[in-house]
Amino acid sequence: MLTVYFPAQAFATNCYVLATGRGQECVVVDPGIGVMPQLTEVLTDLDLKPTAVLLTHGHVDHVYSVTPVCGGELGAYIHHDDRYRLADPLSSLDPGLLHMFEQQFGQQAGWKEPEHIVEIADAQKLTLAGLDFTVSHAPGHTEGSVMFGIDTIPDGLPGEVEVTSTVLSGDVLFAGSIGRTDLPGGSHESMQRSLKDVVLPLPDTALVLPGHGPGTTMAHERMSNPFLQNL
Repeated sequence: MLTVYFPAQAFATNCYVLATGRGQECVVVDPGIGVMPQLTEVLTDLDLKPTAVLLTHGHVDHVYSVTPVCGGELGAYIHHDDRYRLADPLSSLDPGLLHMFEQQFGQQAGWKEPEHIVEIADAQKLTLAGLDFTVSHAPGHTEGSVMFGIDTIPDGLPGEVEVTSTVLSGDVLFAGSIGRTDLPGGSHESMQRSLKDVVLPLPDTALVLPGHGPGTTMAHERMSNPFLQNL
């Protein structure tokens, strides 16, 4: 699987581009703030054509560029419980933070809801750009947080990395940490259930590609992540 990712200009949110190879259709995951110049460069250099946008949840740092990517034609896939967030994700930002954001980018922040929104559900199977995804609902960070599982792995991994599948974990699971639960719509109790019932059952051979920070493996997180201990 051709896999390219890079951090957004704000909040260092990872934007992923997935395809079966160069010159093919692709899926864009979590296009955040200020990603369009680099995303356009990636798509042009690899001759890729977006066919869908997958959103792990509805926070503005993960969805800000979804409408430019979709262009009124492609589907923006988001869990039903976070669908409401696409009406106006900027409203969740603190006014002071929004002002700093506008100063950084030199323009007033604006938002237009995607024209084609596809609501997804737990255990749903999606075939997009020649790749098969499984949706796993994992609330806690937000009500509609999900992880996307893929039964293949990125090209070019070092030989000593023993992985057989990939999980795009959004802000559910990070390397050595988990997503915060103190924002509106977050729930510590829901996160604990998601970690126990959704994350821990993942195989050790799953490669975890999170919404922020470096990739990891379930084997490593099971042994070292303090938030997974004693569940």
